[in-house]
Amino acid sequence: MTALLLLALFQVQHQSHPPRSAAEYAKVLENPARDAWQKPHEVIQALALKPQEAVADIGAGSGYFARRIAHHAAKLYAVDIDPKLLEMIRGANIETVLATHDDPKLPDASVDTIFICDVLHHIASRPAYYAKLAKALKPGGRIVIIDFYKKQLPVGPPVSMKLSEDEVKAEFEAAGFHIARSHDFLPHQYFLEFQRR
Repeated sequence: MTALLLLALFQVQHQSHPPRSAAEYAKVLENPARDAWQKPHEVIQALALKPQEAVADIGAGSGYFARRIAHHAAKLYAVDIDPKLLEMIRGANIETVLATHDDPKLPDASVDTIFICDVLHHIASRPAYYAKLAKALKPGGRIVIIDFYKKQLPVGPPVSMKLSEDEVKAEFEAAGFHIARSHDFLPHQYFLEFQRR
């Protein structure tokens, strides 16, 4: 779950093994070339965050989105399983959370928006994980998923690792959520917003 694109971007850039250290992961995640297809400014605008919102960035990595989101929210939980990556994230309204593979370690009813970008396909026991995310949501909260289309792309993990948009929708439906909104401006990823039914 940690570090979002890990193998993905690194394979594209180096055609080699994934990075071995947090510093190498950070270079991959923060590569300026990522902005062209990840469109972070447009993603933030589409989220339409309210100034009073609390947001959790699951798999925050080195803070690529966490830093940006923190400018638009009252509080940002940067959640990751790598403590060295979390050390790179700083901000007055940012709280880092050292999670485990199967638990985001978020307080109950603590967040309005849970943001998960390029990470969902790394989570093994997703139904149990969704239940923990649901507990962390405030009433009326949402879970935002951005992940790679399940096809060959110039960026992202191998097709065998990816989850299709339909798979993700079905999993969230089974977990008691419905699709509230979707956005289609990202060239390589679906962008879905879920709320409790």
